[in-house]
Amino acid sequence: MSAFSHIDSLQEKIFRKLTPEAFNGLAMEIFHYQARENTVYRDYINFLGIDIQRISNSYEIPFLPIGFFKNHKIISGIFDEEIVFTSSGTSGMQRSKHYIRNLELCKKSFINAFRVFYGEPAEYRFLALLPSYLEREGSSLVFMVEELIRAGGYAESGFFLYEHDQLADKLKIFSSDKTKVILIGVSFALLDFATQYSFPVGKNIILMETGGMKGRKEEITRAELHKHLCNAFQLKSIHSEYGMTELLSQAYSTGDGRFIAPPWMKVIVRDIQDPFQILPEGKTGAINIIDLANIHSCAFIETQDIGKLHPDGSFEVLGRTDSSDVRGCSLLFS
Repeated sequence: MSAFSHIDSLQEKIFRKLTPEAFNGLAMEIFHYQARENTVYRDYINFLGIDIQRISNSYEIPFLPIGFFKNHKIISGIFDEEIVFTSSGTSGMQRSKHYIRNLELCKKSFINAFRVFYGEPAEYRFLALLPSYLEREGSSLVFMVEELIRAGGYAESGFFLYEHDQLADKLKIFSSDKTKVILIGVSFALLDFATQYSFPVGKNIILMETGGMKGRKEEITRAELHKHLCNAFQLKSIHSEYGMTELLSQAYSTGDGRFIAPPWMKVIVRDIQDPFQILPEGKTGAINIIDLANIHSCAFIETQDIGKLHPDGSFEVLGRTDSSDVRGCSLLFS
């Protein structure tokens, strides 16, 4: 069996019901594959002097610093990519690149993640206020929303740049019926919209922020943003999406500031000073992520986000490490 045949067979297991034991076993299989077939990851492991044969569970797997996506082509195996996703950033900043071998796997990951938390996309109209993402190429967030709109099948769904008048009109119209609506927006754009407009929306409307102040506004906390949006539209809570260019999967929060990851994605918190020291629940540290959907790049990512885990499996994102670049997805601190 070829390397790709083997890994393609593993893909079929990712989105099945995963017990902790099944997750650990699948993570270990993917780890051994990537430690062999991903040259950048393999060189990094060798540089650390780690004997992969001594690693017996997913907590011992070394995590690749996310900055490598800026300077290296992070792929497992050799393939011609179907698309390259690029990260957002300020002018002149070097952007991360995620080379996607299989767009169907990418779609399956975010559609299944959406189903875990919200049900079928066909139950929703989607409105997207993502001006900074629409104005550049290679946004994984725009691609995800495009596919959700397509899966939803509503002609009234769509994107907005700066047409706040049209967006307000649609929200008012949609508030009068029972069809569920998700308005997903980058934080600075939602804040601009809420500053310009203030009116009660229906209980069928969900506002979801994706982070992303990007230096466009004076920094405010996520809690302050949510309070402003709740007051403007008379909502009880604001939802949040946690994702990044380097991952194929997303976690969601329904308004309490705590994110839940889908079953094939796991968050581990490490000591900020010692990246190889895993911290217990409740302790604040830097976030590591296992995303099993990242079979063709690297499934084990050392992010530059700070957060903590809770006993129920949820996690908070509290900020950024001091040395990290400004990233659109996480400039808001909880």
